[in-house]
Amino acid sequence: MKHTLILFLIALLWSAQAQANTSFTVSDVRVEGLQQVDPGTVFRNFPVVTGDRVDEVGLAAATRQLFRSGFFEDVQILREGDVLVLQLRERPAVAIIRISGNKAIKEADLREGLRQSGLQEGDVFRRATLDQIELDLMRVYSSQGRYGADIQTEVEPLSGNRVALNITIREGQIASIQHINIVGNSVFSDDELTDLFSLKLPNFFSFYTKSDQYSREKLSGDLERLRSHYLDRGYINFSIDSAQVSITPDKKDVYITVDITEGEQFRVRDVSMVGTLVLPETELQQKVSLGQGDVFSRREMTESQERLVKLLGDQGYMFANVSPIPELNDDNTVSIRYFVEPGKQTYVRRINIRGNTRSTDEVVRRELEQMEAGVVSTSAIERSKTRIERTGHFRNVNIETRPVPGTDDQVDLDISVEEQQSGQLSASIGFSQSDGIIVQLGVSQDNFLGSGKSVAFNISNSSTLTEYSFNYLDPYFTVDGVSRGFNFYYREEDFDEDDRGDYNTDGIGGGVTFGYPIDDFQRLSFSGDVEFLRLKPNSFLCTDPNDRSTCPETNNVIQTFLDDNGDEYLNWKLTAGWSDNRLNRGFFPTKGYQQGATLEVSLPGSDLSYYRAQYNNRAYFPLNRDETWVAALRGRVGYADAYGNNDYPFFKNYYAGGLSSIRGFEANTLGPRYERGAGREPRSMGGNVLVAGSAELIFPMPFLKDKSAWRTLMFMDAGNVYTTNCLKNNVGTSNSSCVDGVDLSDLRYSVGVGLSWLTPVGPLSISLGKALNTKPGDETEVFQFALGQTF
Repeated sequence: MKHTLILFLIALLWSAQAQANTSFTVSDVRVEGLQQVDPGTVFRNFPVVTGDRVDEVGLAAATRQLFRSGFFEDVQILREGDVLVLQLRERPAVAIIRISGNKAIKEADLREGLRQSGLQEGDVFRRATLDQIELDLMRVYSSQGRYGADIQTEVEPLSGNRVALNITIREGQIASIQHINIVGNSVFSDDELTDLFSLKLPNFFSFYTKSDQYSREKLSGDLERLRSHYLDRGYINFSIDSAQVSITPDKKDVYITVDITEGEQFRVRDVSMVGTLVLPETELQQKVSLGQGDVFSRREMTESQERLVKLLGDQGYMFANVSPIPELNDDNTVSIRYFVEPGKQTYVRRINIRGNTRSTDEVVRRELEQMEAGVVSTSAIERSKTRIERTGHFRNVNIETRPVPGTDDQVDLDISVEEQQSGQLSASIGFSQSDGIIVQLGVSQDNFLGSGKSVAFNISNSSTLTEYSFNYLDPYFTVDGVSRGFNFYYREEDFDEDDRGDYNTDGIGGGVTFGYPIDDFQRLSFSGDVEFLRLKPNSFLCTDPNDRSTCPETNNVIQTFLDDNGDEYLNWKLTAGWSDNRLNRGFFPTKGYQQGATLEVSLPGSDLSYYRAQYNNRAYFPLNRDETWVAALRGRVGYADAYGNNDYPFFKNYYAGGLSSIRGFEANTLGPRYERGAGREPRSMGGNVLVAGSAELIFPMPFLKDKSAWRTLMFMDAGNVYTTNCLKNNVGTSNSSCVDGVDLSDLRYSVGVGLSWLTPVGPLSISLGKALNTKPGDETEVFQFALGQTF
């Protein structure tokens, strides 16, 4: 043993001496064989520099490190005295990448994928990287159902140690689903379960929906919908045992077989709250939709959990955690335990506002329902965000809660806003069938000097209307949200141009308006206005100006009103309004409703004594989750009359027909008609009663990826205007063509399709309508359009 140890020590000393004899100090490092790679790259990846003392072991390690850089196919290190000579053979550089045959995936996307995988023009070529990219591309095409796809790559040598990569793709067809078979179901039929799938068998619409084209991601989503269907109906032990996808040898057809186990249906035995209950259990139980005896539903359980978290958040427990724990019992019942961990009640320390480069802090703060130093309320924060967005001053609004360092019961609210252009100088030219050419010039500032106040001046000119107006609105005249506004206008209307009568009016007026908020959605408004009107018949065409019976009938009824009331009127008006807006957006809403009512009354002392009342509403009901299919209902009713023994001013009538009411009928042509004399067709002059409604089915615009600026719909309109007192002619008798009274059997109906487009110059609406129940004298119009109006 002693001799063995001595021999081992001698060998160790000899090895150390031998290594010392082979080590040396490097006096220089010389590189040979470089063509594309920069010498600096070599020295950065070679850990030996001049002055280092190295041996064979160190040189071997340095060689491996340089090789691992990936720039070289071969690395050899030679020694000439104390000089190291690196003889290198570079990998070729990728000079050109040619891609052909791809259609389903854009070339730009393919090149970006190659770049992320480490292969782009100018890079060092690595065969292993190219092989991996081939596999990745095949997986991408397979996930799209293109099982017949083929990827061929060719490395073409070029001069200067470069290569060209030629990638040829044969995408093939997407495999079509020929059969979906569900095995193991007895509670629900095959048709009921397969209807849950987004994957479908080929049908008439498959060319558009592509629902018959297999996709692994779509199948995963369908299986989850299948699982949710059972779990939401009490089948807690439901399981998907297997999902087999079979592909025919030609890789064009797919057969799907899903094997399931339904299990037994479970009902709720009891629901209880455990943990730290900071609120009465009865109050918490009110947020739970499942009760004793109900069929268990995972969706209802989860939604109840979310309502409980929101309830605790409204009470200041912002970091509350509620965990539903279903416990299965042997009698096919389930006991649901909601474990409540409220945490500490949280307070707002500070509210920080950022991004308001033009608007003052007050414009944002006055919309907040969450106050500093108050208990946090998630609902109040959400409502605050909505209120800020509704101002229209900001493009984006984001509110984040940030815990205060060193505390566990305080947060800061960080409100980030992005200002949008609130002032505009607009000049536009439009056209509509009812108004003709429309020229408009406007200057408006909705956030005047960052104060949130609105100032606007507008000029409009068309064949039917010339108007000059000025408007001012302070939405926070008081801190309670009472608004105050002023308006002044001058208006000329030619009722003959848009088929409303053989007369025109000139008017000038102005008024003041106050608005009072009821809640976040409802508002009351009151305005007092004064107007001066002048009524002017267009032409009398009388055979004998001194004999009124020789004048056309329409001019006679107009002249009768002029004889009794004069042609100039000074009116003092009071208007009261109520609005309730719960739509999810201003343009193209898909959910919610909006309604409003107004009452306009001329005050005692006015030259005209009348009142006008109107109610309108519209509601939207999404039919699918992404809200691309929507049902919509609209309605509008109005009634107007004179009070006392005065005549109702017919130029204040309601009108029907046209793009904004009953499509398929010409604008303003429906309602009671008046004779206009020999050789002239009778004409409607509107009525003091309005009834109009519409039902619409909104569907997505086909063949467009970005549908946000488009709306397409099918509609059915119904409506008409009536008069409760026909105008009298010059001899005091009723007009032979006018029938007074409201007869709902006289409603007009139309159906058709419509399209609205938010163009850069304003919204454009087009409709193709078919009048269904025309009567003699009705004027129909299939094609109607207008610039500046949406459906």
